[in-house]
Parts: sequence; structure tokens; C-alpha cells
Amino acid sequence: MDVSFLGGPRPQRGVGVVAPFDFALDRELWRWVPDDVSLHLTRTPFVPVEVSLDLARLVSEHETLGEAVRALTAVAPEVVAYACTSGSFVGGIAGERAMCEAMTRSGAVPSLTTSGALLDALTELGVRRLALVTPYTESVTRALAQYVAEAGVRVAGCAFMGLTRHIWQVQYREVVAMARRAVRPGAADALFISCTNLPTYDVIPQLEAELRVPVLSANQVTMWAALRRLGTRAVGPYQTLVRHPDGSVPREWPVLPEEQQEGWT
Repeated sequence: MDVSFLGGPRPQRGVGVVAPFDFALDRELWRWVPDDVSLHLTRTPFVPVEVSLDLARLVSEHETLGEAVRALTAVAPEVVAYACTSGSFVGGIAGERAMCEAMTRSGAVPSLTTSGALLDALTELGVRRLALVTPYTESVTRALAQYVAEAGVRVAGCAFMGLTRHIWQVQYREVVAMARRAVRPGAADALFISCTNLPTYDVIPQLEAELRVPVLSANQVTMWAALRRLGTRAVGPYQTLVRHPDGSVPREWPVLPEEQQEGWT
């Protein structure tokens, strides 16, 4: 069959993504992306350090990020996202802003980070009290709490796992268990599940239905913010941030079919 008359694939808009060397959830990022947008991923160089504040600083040095952004400019993305939560909150709000500025200078393209996207999402939803779930150690989790507190958001509950490696192997049931510990009835306006290496896409609808608060995750806010820069929207069923661009909370939270809830409780 001769397909030459088709002229080739449809033009795609591009989002460049800089990820840490151990990032293992490329397929999860793609699930938030509409069909007319492509992701172009690159990784920071390997460093033999476990997940910690030291690793967060090492993978987020301006020179390291600048080289990654310059590599991405070959495919002309319209925006570049640094998909790493700890690496982008470790320097506080001033550090995150400086990181974005350095990335933009390196590639002459608008840039954002996961932690900056989180603050944008909290503003969008009017969140003042935030529950946190992390796979991190106590020290890294405390640094995240300090970051959101610096933005004027009160931490209203927290649960963490203390992991230093293989975070992408955490099961959904473990994420659900942490969320239940972190969110106390009436105490939080939203829940944030941190770390771009923690799988969350399928668990967000279940948690929103059960906890009755918007549930945000690191990969979700990163893709939401990057796609918003393109003037388009992320895709994702039963996710408040994605489905309600004005920040409103649905009057009735969805109840998922039983077959979609199996394995999460």
C-alpha cells in the first residue's frame, strides 16, 4: 500500500523534560500528554549517591541542568521541565527560581520545575493547608515541608517511607496507606504525593474519591504546568487539577467501579 500521499505524520508540539539519572517512569509522564504533544526526555549524568539532600543538590547544579537543556534544544521544544521534586525544592523558593532562570538562559526556552509547578497548582486550587506523602527519608521530607511553608502553605499532615533507592518499585497499596495516614478529616485542603519516581497516575482518582480532597502528584503537576505553558491541558480522568482549570472542586466526588479499586485497599 502506497502511503506517500499522506505526506508524513502530523506536526507535534514539544515539551523537553530533564529527569534525574534514576528516573524510571517515562510511561507515566506520557499518560498526561494529549496526542498532539510529544515529550523529549534527557537524563542528568549518573552519580553514585543514594536518594538524599546531597543527591538532590548534585543532580540540580546549574551547569548540569544547562547541559541537559542545551541537548534538548536540538529538537526545539517550546518549554522545558525539570522533572525532579527534591532537586528543585532543595534550595528553597529562591533556589527554584534561580534554577529556572539558569535553564532558560541555557536553552533560550521557557523553563519550569516540579516544585515550582507544585506551588502554581496550590495557587490554582486555593490550597492553604497541605498534607504530604513522600517516599523520602525524614530529612528530605522536612526540606519539602519547609519549602511549602516558605510559600505560605501550612503542612497539615505527613507520612514518609524513608527510602533511599528503587522508589519506582513502590506499589499503589503503599501509596494509599501513606495517604490515609497523612490526611486527617477536615485538616487539609489537598494532598501532595512527592517524587517524580513514585507511580501515582492510577491512584489519584481512588484517593480523591476516598479522601474528598484534590490529590496532586509530582508527575501530574509537572505535566499540568508544562502543557499549560503551551496553552493546552493535561489529560487524566477524575483528577481535580486536570479536570477543573478554574480550581473548583467537584460537587460530587466520583465513585469508581469496583474493578478499578481492586488492589488499592
